[in-house]
Amino acid sequence: MNSPLLDSLGPPPFRFQPSHVPMQCPAFSVPFKVLATTIVWGGVAWLYSLWSAGAMGNGGTSTGLGWFVAGLALMVYTWWHLITGRTTLSTEAIEQTWVWHKKLELRELAYGKLIRVRGLEWLIAPRLYVRTLGGKFTVFYAADPTMVADFERLVQELKAFRQM
Repeated sequence: MNSPLLDSLGPPPFRFQPSHVPMQCPAFSVPFKVLATTIVWGGVAWLYSLWSAGAMGNGGTSTGLGWFVAGLALMVYTWWHLITGRTTLSTEAIEQTWVWHKKLELRELAYGKLIRVRGLEWLIAPRLYVRTLGGKFTVFYAADPTMVADFERLVQELKAFRQM
């Protein structure tokens, strides 16, 4: 999809070579997934205990039950994407499967910053905040130290490239 004509119309495209191609890792850490699993399935168990004890009113058919089930359905949907979410870094793009599929072409990157909570990286996955030349921003999570190291290198190389 790279066109010499398009490349000549704007700033040169940013190019990056990951340490191995394609690099792929879970988007979220195992402890975070365990915490999310405990919260979601604890909510499901709580709903069941309320319903079976008759505490939901009108034999469990009240509007409150509907809202509770809808909220739990959203939690389970998000939980599933959190458990299965993967981040991929290639020479062409960064992608993440999530509730919505995120993909950003590396050639369009204008700015990047790695955001992390030092000391809690085992729980809170570091994230790469990136912005394109057109102003679109996206955040990608990575729970693997190798991917995080490549994210750090990408940010440094992008900064040096854009200062030229």
